[in-house]
Amino acid sequence: MLKEGDKAPDFTLSNQKGEAITLSTELAKGELALYFYPADFTPVCTAEACAFRDTYADLQKANANVIGISPQSVDSHRRFADAFNIPFALLFDEGKKVIRAYGVDGPLGFGVRRATFHIGTDGVIRKRVVSDLFVGGHLSLVKDLAGSVKPT
Repeated sequence: MLKEGDKAPDFTLSNQKGEAITLSTELAKGELALYFYPADFTPVCTAEACAFRDTYADLQKANANVIGISPQSVDSHRRFADAFNIPFALLFDEGKKVIRAYGVDGPLGFGVRRATFHIGTDGVIRKRVVSDLFVGGHLSLVKDLAGSVKPT
């Protein structure tokens, strides 16, 4: 699993609208909380996405963003985002290529570890949180990002 100080691997994945999202393009806009989650519509993943949604305006004011990645389809992500008013990109990682590149594949290749990475505009991981069942540490990382980034 990638750790603080590592360079975040670049990628291009489709969001819930079918648009291609590239990490390097997103980092050109500001710092990023990139989070990996197991599945749309599950209780913990829903609570996590809604908590990030509720912090989204503060991130935007701080010139930062949040993006989620899981192996569910574009259609699943669209339904999930619509159901819970998720304003940020949820990316479809077909074949879990990005999930594996970040080292967050589940044990024996099953599932996805719940992990959040704070990535600076230079592509370097500043901080990471890994907690499969509890979202408090993930939310703290996002709130810290919203409070620490200087608006441009």
